[in-house]
Amino acid sequence: MQVKITSMAELGEVLRATRKAHHLRLDDFAGMAGVGPVFVGDVEYGKETVQMGLVLQLLRELGLTLTVEVPEATTPYLHKIREQGGLVRPSKRKLGSNE
Repeated sequence: MQVKITSMAELGEVLRATRKAHHLRLDDFAGMAGVGPVFVGDVEYGKETVQMGLVLQLLRELGLTLTVEVPEATTPYLHKIREQGGLVRPSKRKLGSNE
């Protein structure tokens, strides 16, 4: 089943329902995923400012995948970026550097 997600609250509902379907307590699930129970609770209740990398970690732990519907016009740009090895954020200059 695919569920359209338009908010963190909706993603949290799916995560919570899936955790419960696996009969996992929140604290046990948090330990399995390597995060704290407060973080899991924040995600499940739709906190908007959670760390995306950790949210993806929770989804993977439950066997969930996140899919983004991409407009056709985006496809050639996405292929080009991936062919170039993806985007890499330039490192920040150290303070006092004259470069």
